[in-house]
Amino acid sequence: MEKIRITKLLSERKVCSRREAEKFIDEGLILLNGTPVTEQGTRAYPSDRIEITASAKQTQAEKITIMLHKPLGIVSNLPEPGYKEASSLIIQENHWEKDRRPFQELTASLNVVGRLDVNSKGLLLLTQDGRVAKQIIGPTSLVEKEYIVRIQEPIRDRQLAQLREGLSLDGKKLKKAIVERKDELTLLFVLVEGKKRQLRRMCDSIGVEVTSLKRVRVGNIQLGNLPSGQWRYVEPSELL
Repeated sequence: MEKIRITKLLSERKVCSRREAEKFIDEGLILLNGTPVTEQGTRAYPSDRIEITASAKQTQAEKITIMLHKPLGIVSNLPEPGYKEASSLIIQENHWEKDRRPFQELTASLNVVGRLDVNSKGLLLLTQDGRVAKQIIGPTSLVEKEYIVRIQEPIRDRQLAQLREGLSLDGKKLKKAIVERKDELTLLFVLVEGKKRQLRRMCDSIGVEVTSLKRVRVGNIQLGNLPSGQWRYVEPSELL
């Protein structure tokens, strides 16, 4: 049996992300069969006992995930001239007054999980926890993302069937999507993947013009009545 990097094993077991595992190794917080691992690149057999210490678990427990109701005109995480980044809205003044948790100053940076383009709005997640990011946007993720999409004119049954059965983008077949009519000019989409500008490109490919796109759910996390431009903490019970 071949040995595998400990960082990869921990990531596959969803104990921590690879980057987080590297940091824990530097701090001596990973145990291999009871002995602290101190060298990057250390390998182990899948049958070996690999653990993180109580201190590492406490560090993970202190990491936060935030949900923002991203307005139009805000970029998710790539700076563009004349536009604000989503992280700039995570300030005390924008903290939702109905949140269960009180505001606290951030002790580490937040990373966007699943971008929304500048012309889209709705639920945007930001996290300090690499496990959360991998769970939602990792290559094997099947977490659902739900969107409300407004279109320029009524969609035909044939076009609806094309959206549902799976189109191809960039030469690759897309996974099947749930697509339902909510009214004549409104569609509900549920996807389990998130390629760049996927929804808009899917609609463009069959001649359907999107006039508005709003993400309302990621897994168990619902946008609900969170006001535009405001944010709240995501509870552990909301994470999958």
